[in-house]
Amino acid sequence: MSYSVLIVDDSALIRHSLRSCLEQNPDWRVCGEAEDGKAAVEKVKELHPDIVILDLQMPVMDGLAAARQIAVVAPKTAMVMFTMHSDGQLLKAARAAGIKDVVSKSEGIADHLFASLRNACNNSIEERAS
Repeated sequence: MSYSVLIVDDSALIRHSLRSCLEQNPDWRVCGEAEDGKAAVEKVKELHPDIVILDLQMPVMDGLAAARQIAVVAPKTAMVMFTMHSDGQLLKAARAAGIKDVVSKSEGIADHLFASLRNACNNSIEERAS
């Protein structure tokens, strides 16, 4: 079973890199991309992804604001924040917005991101079952 992933980042290069990385693993299927938080909320309503990878700083609507809206319109959708800014304060704000984990873009991208995606999806499946 593969999980559908929506990639949200204002950088086309980051979106392309994430897509390339994810598509090498049969567990992940990229169902769409968005360049800002507002577009992300619309894509979630349209595509119903299993998980959303959100950047923090984006034009129009940032990742935390988008996460709050996604949590309302698609409460079963798991979210992971993928950002340059990673600290305890952000993690706390992200969790409050419904985000399962915060992954720093400067860390080992593939290993940490895949682990976070798996955990978020597994938690989401457990929540759906209960």
